[in-house]
Amino acid sequence: MITIPPLPRPIGPAPAAPRLPAAANLAAVAKSAHDFEAMAIGQLLQPMFDTVDTANGMFGGGPGEAAWKPMLVQEFAKQIARRGGLGLAKPIYDAMIRMQKGPTE
Repeated sequence: MITIPPLPRPIGPAPAAPRLPAAANLAAVAKSAHDFEAMAIGQLLQPMFDTVDTANGMFGGGPGEAAWKPMLVQEFAKQIARRGGLGLAKPIYDAMIRMQKGPTE
């Protein structure tokens, strides 16, 4: 049987918890949360667009469509997120703020 020694304790005082960010940083955190939600929605929409058969349509198919389709899906996702989305941005924002505040005692 192998015994694992305990981890050494850090020497010195515990690091101070970071303070809540300034108002400008709160806006950046909110933007990051909304951007993340838009990205997640895009990931959910992508399989739907991958299954559409555009080769037989009058205007569909070809390398041009293949190049622009991912951008179209992301724009749809951004618009969905901008209009309320799936409700992911608020919990993500709250979690990011909790992480910046540090551990509460």
